[in-house]
Amino acid sequence: MADKSGKHPRSGALATGSRSETPAAQAMPAGQAATSRVVVSLEDNRIVPLVLGEHDSYLALIEQLVGVKAVAHGNIISISGPAQACATAKQVLEALYARAVRGEHFSAGDVEGMIRHSRSAPANEGMAQIRTRKKVVTARTAMQSNYIRALENTDLVFGLGPAGTGKTYLAVAFAAQCLEKNLVERIILSRPAVEAGERLGFLPGDMKEKVDPYLRPLYDALYDVLPPEKVEKALVEGIIEIAPLAFMRGRTLANAAVILDEAQNTTPMQMKMFLTRLGEGSKMIVTGDPTQIDLPSGQKSGLEEAVGLLELVKGIETIRFQAQDVVRRDLVARIVRAYEAAATTTAADKHRARN
Repeated sequence: MADKSGKHPRSGALATGSRSETPAAQAMPAGQAATSRVVVSLEDNRIVPLVLGEHDSYLALIEQLVGVKAVAHGNIISISGPAQACATAKQVLEALYARAVRGEHFSAGDVEGMIRHSRSAPANEGMAQIRTRKKVVTARTAMQSNYIRALENTDLVFGLGPAGTGKTYLAVAFAAQCLEKNLVERIILSRPAVEAGERLGFLPGDMKEKVDPYLRPLYDALYDVLPPEKVEKALVEGIIEIAPLAFMRGRTLANAAVILDEAQNTTPMQMKMFLTRLGEGSKMIVTGDPTQIDLPSGQKSGLEEAVGLLELVKGIETIRFQAQDVVRRDLVARIVRAYEAAATTTAADKHRARN
């Protein structure tokens, strides 16, 4: 918050607004990179604290991750640093201001996502969003924006990538949005627990209770984007349906948002059976991580086969997330990169051994 002098308590602060100017780069001593300066003005002083964050935490995060220095004087913010970094900071702050004006809430993770997105997406391409009555979900990487747009424009989407990239969460959020907008009549969630022919009778409880442990990530996402009472009512009424993969055969899934999670653990026969359930007015989303196949040794993954066979088929889109798209936390991204590096080394060693 600003003090009585109109200055913010932290000296290195910046903000965003509707007007900005970029003077020519300032001359620097020999051997140092040229520094640019950008001045940004916020029109609504009431929104400044929301943009800067509590104790200017968002501002500090932008300075740290983007590599700029910033000073806020009331609603005027001066940003200095390398030209590209200043442009990135300005873009991020303007996006924060626009979201605050719309009444949207955001977190430090959203700020990091804006920075990541601004570095990898074209400047004129905004961050895609999914909106439910409870929550607005904004893409945190350019690939997440591509994924959301694919879900909007394509009836069958494969979302592939490591843990923490948001492929399952965004699929559930999109399905919830479709349900609230009456674009579909129901949501159907499926995930392979074991292979087709699974003996669920040995598990306690009814069908929902038998498969609940396997579908917990989908439930978590549902409760995050929809009111809990609405989720419970929809489950009772069958508007949200839990459909074990083994029981999908023979069905035609029309006017539904259908999600198959952990699809890397399907067999080719299961995957073909599932994909051919798609009916009129439905959206189908298949998510999985091809590097985490839990099938018996020697068993081919149905996900890998389907992506290879259907990649060029019209009306189907495949989105591939990478380690840089991990949004769960930076440590998870480093873990994923370490495993990817190990896999690359192993593949190179096998290639050398064969030759």
